[in-house]
Amino acid sequence: MNSNLRWKRSAFSATCHIFSGEESIGSLKNSSFKQISEGSIRDKKYQFRTKGLFKQETTIIDMEKGMEIGKISYNSWMTKATIRFADRVLNWKYDNGWQTRWSLFDDRGTLLKFSGGSSKRTIECKEDNDLFVLTGLFVTNYYQQALIVIIVAVFVPIWLTLFT
Repeated sequence: MNSNLRWKRSAFSATCHIFSGEESIGSLKNSSFKQISEGSIRDKKYQFRTKGLFKQETTIIDMEKGMEIGKISYNSWMTKATIRFADRVLNWKYDNGWQTRWSLFDDRGTLLKFSGGSSKRTIECKEDNDLFVLTGLFVTNYYQQALIVIIVAVFVPIWLTLFT
């Protein structure tokens, strides 16, 4: 089943909203300092808990059942991720160098394609799975936050050295 969704996040906002047409169907709220994100879509609630320092891993929790349903592991270059569920393994990757398009796929092919440009933020769903939608957005946000941390860690000390 093919469907198209939209997603939207305002500048400096920690919440990403997901739409089907004009109807809001879900959201993903990030909490950087706690390393916990909470997502809801069509009345299902999930939590993404990230642990670790150098080799981080995220656990996906079904909040209704109160149990772990998956894990996300990341590659060192911040370009790919592997998502493991009990019955399925998915892969996440950027599809272009600008990191404005990414996809979720498995051994059967591409399941979801995401677009994250400044004007067009869409999700093309070739498989109807709301958890995959949230997970795809979560991984992207995880890498965007990691990039900001790296930029701050590298450039702030340089900037302070230059101007002191």
